[in-house]
Amino acid sequence: MLKVDISGATEFFPNSIIDFAAVSKAHRELVGKTGAGSEFTGWIELPDRIIKNELSQILNAARKIRENYDALVLIGIGGSYLGARAAISMLSDGVAEKSPKIYYVGQGVSADYINSVIKELEDKSFAINMVSKSGTTLEPALSFRVFYEILRKRHGAAANKHVYATTDAEKGALKSMSAYEDFVTFVVPDDVGGRYSVLSAVGLLPIAVAGMDIDKMMKRAAAYMSELKLGGGENPAWQYAAARQQLYSKGYFIELLACYEPSFRYMAEWWKQLYGESEGKDGIGIFPASLEYTADLHSMGQYVQDGPRTMFETVVSFQEPLNELKIPFQMGDYDGLNYLAGRGFSEVNDVAKKAVRKAHIEGGVPNIEISVSKRDEEGFAELVCFFEFACGLSAYISGVNPFDQPGVEAYKKNMFRLLKLL
Repeated sequence: MLKVDISGATEFFPNSIIDFAAVSKAHRELVGKTGAGSEFTGWIELPDRIIKNELSQILNAARKIRENYDALVLIGIGGSYLGARAAISMLSDGVAEKSPKIYYVGQGVSADYINSVIKELEDKSFAINMVSKSGTTLEPALSFRVFYEILRKRHGAAANKHVYATTDAEKGALKSMSAYEDFVTFVVPDDVGGRYSVLSAVGLLPIAVAGMDIDKMMKRAAAYMSELKLGGGENPAWQYAAARQQLYSKGYFIELLACYEPSFRYMAEWWKQLYGESEGKDGIGIFPASLEYTADLHSMGQYVQDGPRTMFETVVSFQEPLNELKIPFQMGDYDGLNYLAGRGFSEVNDVAKKAVRKAHIEGGVPNIEISVSKRDEEGFAELVCFFEFACGLSAYISGVNPFDQPGVEAYKKNMFRLLKLL
């Protein structure tokens, strides 16, 4: 069960107490669907809907891909791929190595990167999962042209049998192409924005292809979302949303999401998009950044410890390691660490967490702790539901619409204008 500990932050709050009044109002708006952008809150009911309507179809398609291909090329950008990559990275531990290898393209327009993927696929059979609500977003659309052309050269008229499109149910360029080419299709829900869509076919198909148990994941997501909807001071999403907004009111406008597991890297990338696009509007918002501990303690640790006091930390940890590793005894004890022989690496990791937490709090960096039982499908489901729910609450507290992203379109307009001048 996911737990939040805000004791390392309360001394930095106004009057050193947590105020749930604003989060209570935000909860009513979110659950009652009366707040700004409420037409995009379908993610709250999404786990139940997927279990009832789409899960078996997703599982069947994933099974077919796993049985027939060496690789899956996942084409998407932002919310169209980050959630899947977060899950696959966080949960793999060797499982994905037995599955089709997942290649991620469409997140940029680097010719070098795309060519490197093409080269790796030369001797591999592969399917494409093109994920786009519209089908016209430049980066994934260009990548799709490249990899679909490769399939055409290999399979001729049968190339369409190797494409799985996740797109709008009724409209858009990719939907039209899917109908014409007869692609297998899955739906990006109309009432769920991209960054909230990981627990739909957007994320679930590639996650299942990578070998993760999405049935287990979705059952826990459905149950946990129901728990979060109950609200109250014991609700971890309430605690997190209230804490970060109270810290923001005191001038802490940078949040550092940290974890002591390297596999968490893309979960942090997903989190950054979720909170950055949801809250960064109207000249306000907490800036989301991430660090990987303990590695980044030897690069960014100095800045966190002694830099400007504008940062607070949110540290995610897992209570049970998936695999323990004992420290061996060394003849000669050249490094002077034989006193640790026979102890587990996870024990050392826990000591590091405690030492860093104490040092940073004493140095003026507020600390919020999020702990999850295990780094497994249920733990992933809890983190996704928790972060999504708390994000909606936090944005409503700050007075912005959590579900639009008007600023994203600014660069696109300039880019298409300049491209037409080429």
